[in-house]
Amino acid sequence: MGVRLVVVDDHRLLAEALASALKLRGHRVLAAAPVAGAAELVVGRAPEVCLLGTAAPDAPGTFDPVVRIKRERPQVAVVVLGPVPSPRGIAAAFAAGASGYVRHDERIEGVERALVKARAGESAVAPQLLQGAFAELLHPSAQPDDEAQRLLRLLTHREVEVLVRVAEGEDTRLIAAGMGIAPSTARTHVQRVLMKLGVGSRLEAAALAARTGLLDRAVPGQRGSF
Repeated sequence: MGVRLVVVDDHRLLAEALASALKLRGHRVLAAAPVAGAAELVVGRAPEVCLLGTAAPDAPGTFDPVVRIKRERPQVAVVVLGPVPSPRGIAAAFAAGASGYVRHDERIEGVERALVKARAGESAVAPQLLQGAFAELLHPSAQPDDEAQRLLRLLTHREVEVLVRVAEGEDTRLIAAGMGIAPSTARTHVQRVLMKLGVGSRLEAAALAARTGLLDRAVPGQRGSF
């Protein structure tokens, strides 16, 4: 039996993409929306599970919606979908009342398993995530890996602007017009971005950029500095 759920994410595009994928697998998605207003939405719709995507599990207030959901709808299980978290990120999610944590690069089957386990009242977190968290607590790295910074170093300024435009939903024609370049040049930039990020589609590129926080780094300088 499919899970009755609400999907929310920092980026609406990702929420809608996840909702579509889960609907195709037989789940009943009541709504797909940004995280802003998530608590009100979940309290009002009363799903079995809320899938909450975030690019910043360590940020203060990220899991405030989870606290309210569990206070007003304790029967609703919350599964967090986010980047490879620090121990603080995992701890914050579960302290707020989440039932599970799934990495953003997990396959849809893994997300689906987490939803089913959470609905059944089980904890849905991969053992290796907990092991990694404990290992970092015991042996903290001097300079934690910054995935967004690593990805930014792979791209030229032009390619970063292309990626931002892709994430905003612009097609090749709009990218070319906005950057003052030929459509063929825009297509070449897009293909280079996909190749450098190791993804196969524009949607995957947008998802990766959003999940790692790369968009937040790129947006302040996306216009006029390229």
